[in-house]
Amino acid sequence: MITLGKYRHLTQSSTAAGHFIILAIDHRANLLSALNKHRINATSDQEFMHFKLQVMKYLLPSASAVLTDPNFGVGQGITDGVISGKHGILAPLEETNYDVYPSQRQTNFIQGWSVEKIKRIGGSGVKLLLYYHPDDPTAPQKRTLVSKIVDQCRQFDIPFFLEPIAYSLDSERPLSTSELRQVVVDSAREFSASGVDILKLEFPINPYQESDEAVWLDACMEVDSVCSIPWTILSAGVSFEIFRRQARIACQAGASGVIVGRAVWNEAVELQGAHRLNFLQSTACKRIEELSLICEQNAVDWRERVPSPQLTPNWYETYY
Repeated sequence: MITLGKYRHLTQSSTAAGHFIILAIDHRANLLSALNKHRINATSDQEFMHFKLQVMKYLLPSASAVLTDPNFGVGQGITDGVISGKHGILAPLEETNYDVYPSQRQTNFIQGWSVEKIKRIGGSGVKLLLYYHPDDPTAPQKRTLVSKIVDQCRQFDIPFFLEPIAYSLDSERPLSTSELRQVVVDSAREFSASGVDILKLEFPINPYQESDEAVWLDACMEVDSVCSIPWTILSAGVSFEIFRRQARIACQAGASGVIVGRAVWNEAVELQGAHRLNFLQSTACKRIEELSLICEQNAVDWRERVPSPQLTPNWYETYY
């Protein structure tokens, strides 16, 4: 049974209808590298922060929550009023080294940051990205790590959003779409029973290998069938046109919304000044509004899988 604190935080991060429309802008090293490709001089920390604040300023009004990092997003976003009290805040725990193959990516935590601090600054959720394959020899260690975060989130009464990302066991050969589907399904089955609160999942079919939406729907329904907790779909850098279709199908199959980043705002990376603002205020805003409508029409209320806490009149006396 979910605690009152976690239940409250999940309502902060979702719409009144129980759908997650979460803007993801927690990207760091990979986003900084992308920004620098379109500049003569390296992007300063202040410019990097400014980019994130611009994205949040124009897109958050159509979202239910934001996923952003402590380094360049959370603090300034709150103090500048860009992240209002009406929006939930999710924050990552990890730093990711994209220079090595996924199987070799260790989970490195952001120094000086923790589950406790996310809770103390008014956060609504904790996110962990985990490169995971159930058959990798490292899988037991990673499950132990997840269990530790589950315990910490239970201690501080804050929801745990887990993002398991699949990879091939053969670094010379990418996952086929059938292998991707199996790993996503197996990971969803494992982690939905682990004490995690919400799953942030990859779309289980590679859209570039399989374009049949009937196959997409069948795969998403298989994911839903093994999930005992609410799940959302992430955009993974695909185009908005593809993600719009993925979001609709995932929500029709049982997802409770989306956690979306680059599919909405990616082109802003290449733009400067007024051109960037125009894109964010027009195209990007329309995209997140469209995703919100897709969720409104198709997504499953997360509360269908998470019944509200049953409280007695004196519940607070024994609340841990």
